[in-house]
Amino acid sequence: MQYSTGKHCIFYHRYHLVWSTKYRYKVLRGDIKLWVRDICRQVCAENGVDIIRGVLSNDHVHMFVSVPPKLAISDLMRLMKGRSSHKVQREFPHLKKRYWGQRFWSRGYFLTTNGAITEDVVLQYLQTHIQNPTDACR
Repeated sequence: MQYSTGKHCIFYHRYHLVWSTKYRYKVLRGDIKLWVRDICRQVCAENGVDIIRGVLSNDHVHMFVSVPPKLAISDLMRLMKGRSSHKVQREFPHLKKRYWGQRFWSRGYFLTTNGAITEDVVLQYLQTHIQNPTDACR
C-alpha cells in the first residue's frame, strides 16, 4: 500500500465511481467514448486525482481513483459529468435528438470506498487507545 501526500497530510483515499448515460442508452462508442475518456482524464489531472483504473462500457463508466482530501467527491463528479456532458453534446450534435433535455448522464452515481484495512481492524485499534471512559468520544 502506498500513501499519497498533500501539503499538510498523508492519505489513502481510494474510490470506486460508477455513473451511467441517461436512460442507459448505449452511446459510449467510437469517438464519443474517446472524447468522454479524454475529458475525464483532463478533469482528474486538473484536480490532482490519480486514475488507478478506468473502464468505459457502452452505457456507463467505472473509475477507481485516488482523490486528495481537499476535493469533495461530489465536486469531482459534478466536474466530470458536467464538462463531459456539455462538450460531448456540443461536439456531437446528433445526440440532441436522443438527449433533448440537455442531460447526457443520469442524475446519480454510485460510490464506494476502498481501504487496505477493514472496519473491524480500525475499531480494535481504537479500543487499544481507551485507557479510561472519558477517552472515548462515543
